Amino acid sequence: MGDIITIKNPLDMHLHLREGEILEAVFPYTYERFIGGVVMPNLSIPISNTQLALDYQHTLKTLNPSFLPLIALYLTDTLTQAELHKAHHHGLKILKLYPKGATTNSQNGVSEILNPHTLELLEEAQKLEMILSIHAESNGYSLDREYEFLPIIEELASSFPKLKIIIEHLSDHRSIEVLEKHANLFATLTLHHITLSLDDMLGGGLKPHLFCKPILKTPKDRDTLLSLALQAHPKISFGSDSAPHLESKKLSPSGSAGIFSAPMLLEQLCELFEKHNALENLQAFVSDNAIKNYNLDIKSEKTITLQKKSQSIPLEISLQQDRIIPLNAGMSCNWKII
Repeated sequence: MGDIITIKNPLDMHLHLREGEILEAVFPYTYERFIGGVVMPNLSIPISNTQLALDYQHTLKTLNPSFLPLIALYLTDTLTQAELHKAHHHGLKILKLYPKGATTNSQNGVSEILNPHTLELLEEAQKLEMILSIHAESNGYSLDREYEFLPIIEELASSFPKLKIIIEHLSDHRSIEVLEKHANLFATLTLHHITLSLDDMLGGGLKPHLFCKPILKTPKDRDTLLSLALQAHPKISFGSDSAPHLESKKLSPSGSAGIFSAPMLLEQLCELFEKHNALENLQAFVSDNAIKNYNLDIKSEKTITLQKKSQSIPLEISLQQDRIIPLNAGMSCNWKII
């Protein structure tokens, strides 16, 4: 395809944009490259009702009016069917389910996934043609958490066959069989899970900026998931799970989980797909599959043209008294937006 490629309506279907100073610092890296994306609700005050979602949507629109933020509604034990209908009425179509304690700001998540209240909500969500996005992990052994969660995924997929269910940030190759078994199951893939393994975080010394949930796994997991991305598997959409944390929190004893990958995401994906002779599939991976799988009706159009030209990924994003370290900070990337 030569040294220039144009991507139409790129989408990032899993984003953490945070609040305040961090939001203002990190958001441009996304809206400069993507027309829209799914914005996760696990803020310090979780987006657990319609008004909070609309307020956050307004904040994002104020910062960039052209970006399409698809705000996910935090599914909690106190969410009501009336609130679900209100959210749907205001155009919110994605529910996000966090198992309680599974990841950052998930303390308000659901403690027992298959409880009657949650199942009733999901039955109503199915009727409303909403989408359920799941952080699909148990609280068990870190490398097996996604695998251990698969029986719950299967139960939900079978119980609600008309409800689209997204396995977020797929990280375990053993999940693929379940993904392909159920027509209503879909998934997102991150850049870090298709390019890195646990060795990158631990093998040459601890690299806390690569600590994330789901944790990076084996080379087999990485390579199998990379193959899905390179072929733009029709049930897979790109979702970066870009999750900025201050360095002070990444280096603290608790070690905040999350990789900030937003800087130069499209450029790095171009380099990766070119390396594997799959540039012709990048459009489907970062846009077409998401539009189909999430039933999106995008009115406007954004085209991003990239040229094969070397540049360096930022070393850091400086804040007043701290900083955020991006994925692959300081490394060279062979593609550049023009």
